[in-house]
Amino acid sequence: MSDYNQDAITKDVLAAFANTPDPRLRALMTALARHIHAFAREVDLKPDEWLAGLRFLEATGQISTEKRPEFILLSDTLGLSMMVVALAQARASGQAKGAIEATEATVEGPFYWPGAPELPLGSDIGEGVPGEPAFYMGRVTDLDGAPLAGALLDVWSGDGDGKYDVQLSATPTMRARGRFRTDAQGRYWFWSIRPTYYPVPDDGPVGDMLRATGRSIYRPGHIHMQISAPGHVTLTTHLFVAGSPYLEEDAVFGKRDSLVVDFEQHPPGKAVDGREMQAPYYSASYDFRLAPAAAS
Repeated sequence: MSDYNQDAITKDVLAAFANTPDPRLRALMTALARHIHAFAREVDLKPDEWLAGLRFLEATGQISTEKRPEFILLSDTLGLSMMVVALAQARASGQAKGAIEATEATVEGPFYWPGAPELPLGSDIGEGVPGEPAFYMGRVTDLDGAPLAGALLDVWSGDGDGKYDVQLSATPTMRARGRFRTDAQGRYWFWSIRPTYYPVPDDGPVGDMLRATGRSIYRPGHIHMQISAPGHVTLTTHLFVAGSPYLEEDAVFGKRDSLVVDFEQHPPGKAVDGREMQAPYYSASYDFRLAPAAAS
């Protein structure tokens, strides 16, 4: 009887990758093969289940476009994206202490689009966007609290209906998007809207997976920030709206307690920046801490 058993299959596959010239690729492929084989053994994977999984991946690829990256959504909903983010933040900081004390990173998400206009501090990127107006303010500092002048904040969010501009138009309109540079004291301030919760795209294979497993398809209300400054680790993160539905069941596992912010409601009248508001509005304050870039 042949001794070509389960262990021998795995050994043969690992041996096939043993001569991969690039050492990092060799490490990635051999670890992938080991873990996939271990998964199949652990669950006693049936042929029909294996085929269903392949068809799921095929359907994920078929629905994917530049503006609908279903594989990124799959990675997000499996928590893999957040794992990679956590590893990257720790690695880039070069030290565990820096990684912990810096503002926590979270997923970029599928709706980032480069090229948002750079605007003066105090500008309103929520003008004409459905939603409740909100004033954002705070500082960008290093880990010791020293201000980082000229730090760049790239900001984007959905509208008050939870829709991003790239979901509403064939090309991005840069609605609710803008870039701002901190002043000499590391301060930033701008207007947008108070973001609301919304469902992830659920009309494809990932949505089918979430429903089949009884999971939420929603993300809590949040605004995206990507913050960069010379000599520091670029930070991609969110600010989450305190009290938003789905804070405890974020479909992509991106919510972090340290990123949940109170949005204080204000009556009509003179706002913090002197603007006269004809309707109620919100304000949110948050200070970002950037870790030093690891020495090369």
